[in-house]
Amino acid sequence: MNVTAFEKKEKNTAALTVEIEPSVFNAAIDGVYKKMRGQISVPGFRRGKAPRKIIENMYGASVFYSDALDDLLPTACAFGVREKELRAVGYPSIGNVEVKDDKSVDVEFTVELYPEVKIGEYKGLHAVKPSAEVPESAVDARVETMRYNRATVETVTRPAIGGDIVLIDYAGTVDGELFEGGSAEGHELTLGSNSFIPGFENQVQGMVAGEERDIEVTFPEDYHAEHLAGKPAVFKVTVKEVRSKVLPEADDEFAKDISEFDTLAEYRADVRAELEKARALEVESEFENALLEKLAEGVEAEIPEIMFEERVENSLHSLQQQLSQYGMDPAMYFNMMGTSEEAFRENARPQAERQVKVALALEKIAEIEALDATEEEIEGYYAEMAASYGAEIDDVKDSVEKDDVKRELVMRAAARIVRDSGIADEKSETPAVEEKPKKPRKAPAKKKAEPAPEEAVEAAVEEAPAVEAEATAAEEAPKPKRTRAKKPVEEKTEEKTEE
Repeated sequence: MNVTAFEKKEKNTAALTVEIEPSVFNAAIDGVYKKMRGQISVPGFRRGKAPRKIIENMYGASVFYSDALDDLLPTACAFGVREKELRAVGYPSIGNVEVKDDKSVDVEFTVELYPEVKIGEYKGLHAVKPSAEVPESAVDARVETMRYNRATVETVTRPAIGGDIVLIDYAGTVDGELFEGGSAEGHELTLGSNSFIPGFENQVQGMVAGEERDIEVTFPEDYHAEHLAGKPAVFKVTVKEVRSKVLPEADDEFAKDISEFDTLAEYRADVRAELEKARALEVESEFENALLEKLAEGVEAEIPEIMFEERVENSLHSLQQQLSQYGMDPAMYFNMMGTSEEAFRENARPQAERQVKVALALEKIAEIEALDATEEEIEGYYAEMAASYGAEIDDVKDSVEKDDVKRELVMRAAARIVRDSGIADEKSETPAVEEKPKKPRKAPAKKKAEPAPEEAVEAAVEEAPAVEAEATAAEEAPKPKRTRAKKPVEEKTEEKTEE
């Protein structure tokens, strides 16, 4: 192959023409023929035995051209980029492809180029560093969470109150007609979970076992089922049993039961130490992120649109992977959250722009500081990944390329330079986030598919709001993969910008 034409254009693009020699094109055609001949029927020949010339005479000389070119074009584009030592992003855009009389092929294509980057001062940046203080209420919340986890349930004869579990039969009607999904028998409902439409659970409170009651409610205007949205409904409810949660006393015996400590005071001290350690790491991360925000503001570059689009696509892909762990498809998630894939993309765009700019700035810092990763650091990263994924280190090495790991470590080192030289301004007035007791799972009332969906769906809906944040973090660093699909021309543009 030969590059016969090359021109750098405005907006970080380059136009190239690569010539593919006749021998290379012919070899590709022959490869397609051998792969496809068994699928072609030619009179007088057993299937798969017809010579190539016979097939070409019968179906036309160009019968195998398209598939042969499909095989060759990525290689031709990659050759041109490599020959001209370009750093391309995204897929090449194929223009004219001409097969000449001598069976040579001219391939015209354009590629978008990695931008030239200028950054401002990256040392001594100012940012607010939040407080690392852990309030006593956070320790209380952890203890309360453990009490909830160890709660027992007992049947009671008193009227139901908030927090109780009621076993109910119900049948809902709209305009006097039963509707799909509006009836159930023996359903367990935790009062206060907001898992039914607004107003339902409040009216169940005060009922006793054996009592029947007609509960009148109105479906929200934005209810996902349009034929029910905004309509009044009547549920005939029978309470079969009322169960009360009994939390253990927070005392020394409780501490012995849930931990290795003999007293509640010792357990609380251990919880505080754990929370303080986690908060310290969180503060450093927040401080670093704030500094990187400032760093991104100083980036001057003509950034190809594809770099932002790929970031958004990666965020969406990571979200889809997270959702699959909950057995939920994206359409269900977006429906339950009252949003759409288009809205997700739009909301992800500002973060994508920030991530790209931070990555470009960190790469520039790495260049200025001549940062590199040692073999020991690379091995340590592989070991860290293997431990994290519960995999053999050799399998991780086969799955994650060394260059990706090296780049990740260099980016981390660049981020440390920014963080370690950063200047903390006076602490924010915003108090540290407190840990709250983890109560029984609940689903958002306005987004439920029906008054009482399956328990697994309830759990997935409750976890869903956190999924996007997990997805964003998950896409940042290299990770093992079952297969590694490579683009025909690509310089990896995704770098970890946050630890």
